[in-house]
Amino acid sequence: MRERGFNLIVYAVVTVFTLACLLPFWLVLIDSLATESSFVKNGYQLWPSEFSLEAYRFLLQGDQIANSYMVTVAVTGLGTLIAVLITASFAYVLANRKVKYRNIIAFFTYFTMIFGSGLVGFYILIVNWLDLKDSLWALILPYVLNPFYAFIFVSFFRQLPFELNESATIDGAREFRIFWTIILPISTPVMATISLFYALHYWNDWWLSLLFIDDHRLHPLQIMIRQLISNINVSSYVAGASGSYNVSVPANVVQLATVCLTIGPIVLVYPFVQRYFVQGLTIGAVKG
Repeated sequence: MRERGFNLIVYAVVTVFTLACLLPFWLVLIDSLATESSFVKNGYQLWPSEFSLEAYRFLLQGDQIANSYMVTVAVTGLGTLIAVLITASFAYVLANRKVKYRNIIAFFTYFTMIFGSGLVGFYILIVNWLDLKDSLWALILPYVLNPFYAFIFVSFFRQLPFELNESATIDGAREFRIFWTIILPISTPVMATISLFYALHYWNDWWLSLLFIDDHRLHPLQIMIRQLISNINVSSYVAGASGSYNVSVPANVVQLATVCLTIGPIVLVYPFVQRYFVQGLTIGAVKG
């Protein structure tokens, strides 16, 4: 009886917590469908008194939302692929017993987690030395190797039997082939988890585009939201320099509608990687 009562309490707490987490999403979604006048008059409502699709019509009538979507999808897809492969390769070196100086490399990797490079040096490197300003590579390359994610890979690789490596070496396989044909295929849980982390990082990032992207045609979705919030001439930004929009701009609900259009695709990724998520997070947590 006590166990049943405890379970009911736990379910009730989890239910309340879930509803509290879903409430902000519901408010953003439902109020993005409200009229501008209703939103200005009543603020956020669980069910608006007046509905309208004007905010979505306004966003979709120009090219900016399509351009920003293509930029974000390209950066997220290409960046996640490159970042996962580079991080996994680097982690395999750190976890490989044959690498003589792997502990020194691991120390320097950990060192970068504590001390950053500073904004000025980082900006000079990207803009002056690499000449990546107003380039999609400026949004991809700075994040291709995250030390924390690398150490998660290392923990996973160290749990794999080293006999796999030795057996493949005896059969004549080199390290590159061992990594691609043996290690990666059995690393699905950790790769799915790190891929999700990288995808979220790239999808939600606005800082790099604020620093390095001046061309509005290369603005990703997150910087587009920032521009819509801070830019007075919203109509010119969304419709383009030659675009026109003859009615007043629904500025408040446009911001909400942009958030809805932004978070939609990345939310759909979760069901496909959710089964790997817990397994990937607990890698290295239990020994023995």
